[in-house]
Amino acid sequence: MRCVIARFPFDLTKSGVVESMKGVTPELVTGEFVIIGRRHYPAKQVGQVVTRQDRRDFSTGEVLRAMTQLGFTCRTRPTAASAPLAGPYGPASATLGAPPVRLTYGQV
Repeated sequence: MRCVIARFPFDLTKSGVVESMKGVTPELVTGEFVIIGRRHYPAKQVGQVVTRQDRRDFSTGEVLRAMTQLGFTCRTRPTAASAPLAGPYGPASATLGAPPVRLTYGQV
């Protein structure tokens, strides 16, 4: 299938991408990633290996679009919770849908 990444056309196949990524150790996933086999590869790493271009030359969106069209699963790494719940009532408040009660020492 013909894909355009960084203004250059590439004829990519699913088996060709799998073969290119064989033996490549996945880097730490911090954002969008592509699942190839059982491994999760950052989208920029996949784009670099498949196109042999510098990562600054293409966007993550271009790689995700091409990999999705080839039939790979692409996802975004979920962000961590912004702040931990305070005290023993925090988890219960979160379950019930109410904002957690945050008390500090000396507060009545």
